[in-house]
Amino acid sequence: MSAEGQQVRRGRTIIHVVLWIGVASVAALLGVLVVSFKAYNIPSGAMKPTLLIGDHFFAWRFAYGVTPTVRPFFSTAPQRGEVVVFLLPRDRSTIYIKRLIGLPGDRIQMIKGVLNINGVPVKQERIDDFVEKDDGGHTVHFKQWRETLPNGVSYRTLDLLENGPYDNTDVYLVPPGHYFMLGDNRDNSVDSRILDQLGYVPFENIVGRAEVIYFSIDREGDGALRPERFGMAVR
Repeated sequence: MSAEGQQVRRGRTIIHVVLWIGVASVAALLGVLVVSFKAYNIPSGAMKPTLLIGDHFFAWRFAYGVTPTVRPFFSTAPQRGEVVVFLLPRDRSTIYIKRLIGLPGDRIQMIKGVLNINGVPVKQERIDDFVEKDDGGHTVHFKQWRETLPNGVSYRTLDLLENGPYDNTDVYLVPPGHYFMLGDNRDNSVDSRILDQLGYVPFENIVGRAEVIYFSIDREGDGALRPERFGMAVR
């Protein structure tokens, strides 16, 4: 083979190697994404207005360590205000999603609908009403608040009822290794305030942190897509 032919052959070989490296890299990246993230959907209104019925989102499974088994050796503690996916303590086959409010050792209490952490009321700011359609297609308004935690995490909450059943509670002392979870829809959420149904969530039950909404459809109304929510970060 001539020198020119050998040079062409070497060039083709280099191109093939580069292509294969590119394909392998893309495949590896896709594999990492598949392993690292898991898809979930929202079937209830307990996390309104942050998450709506019909939202589909990805949760980062390794946010707090590799797996529950490996976590004692390599883990990152969940932070106050994060929206987390976890296994129901009394039935580990059931998945829940709530906002992490109380850390181990915290004292949590609701007083007149205001969240108190370690005896200090959390900052609340009244904002525009949350507006949606009811089952009859009528427009309804609900009080909406901007709540800001001591670490600066800020999010919206709903107030459906004046003097709701869990607007005033006893003090909850979060045990070591456990966390206190609340739904953003405070009057329509089974969360850590109800000790015999959810209660405190052990660290090993937390399976990931909600990251981004990838798809959304209005399952309460006309079934229309909500493209404005595609790609929305869960905060």
